[in-house]
Amino acid sequence: MKNPNPDPKARYAVPVWNQDLKLYEDYAVGEVDRSIRRTISEGEVMQFSAMVMDLHPYVADDIWAREEGLFKRRLVPGAMVFSYGLGLFAHNNVNTFSYGYDKLRFIKPTFIGDTIYGMRTLLEKVPKYETMGLFRVSYEIFRADNEELVLYTEHLQTVLYRTSQSENQKGE
Repeated sequence: MKNPNPDPKARYAVPVWNQDLKLYEDYAVGEVDRSIRRTISEGEVMQFSAMVMDLHPYVADDIWAREEGLFKRRLVPGAMVFSYGLGLFAHNNVNTFSYGYDKLRFIKPTFIGDTIYGMRTLLEKVPKYETMGLFRVSYEIFRADNEELVLYTEHLQTVLYRTSQSENQKGE
């Protein structure tokens, strides 16, 4: 078999498929993205729960959840729904940096076997620092089978400017 890409330098010259290089000026308030969908399996829930030591009966005890739990079935931990929901939008923009999250709300329960997807909306962008502006982006995570909103949060991100604020002011 002949290697179609034998030159390591040439391989690294090809852009990474999901890397985003957009800068502050490239984004517009009101932009909306929809993610791919993903189904959350029992194995993933148990692995996540074991890693973070969340062994609450709603998550880890099927008998308790069915017989005594409010929902009569096991839940997916909220932290996992949050992580998966934002991960569905992962694009590896090397020019954005997480500043934090506001308004994190678990609106409805998510259950093992549910399929989720998300909508991301750029709500606001404002100048913040000499080299970076600040975005406020909403994430709405939905259960795909009945379109219920299960999670809402707003992500604050700093984003590099194409040119610094002082350079922008010189040109005015």
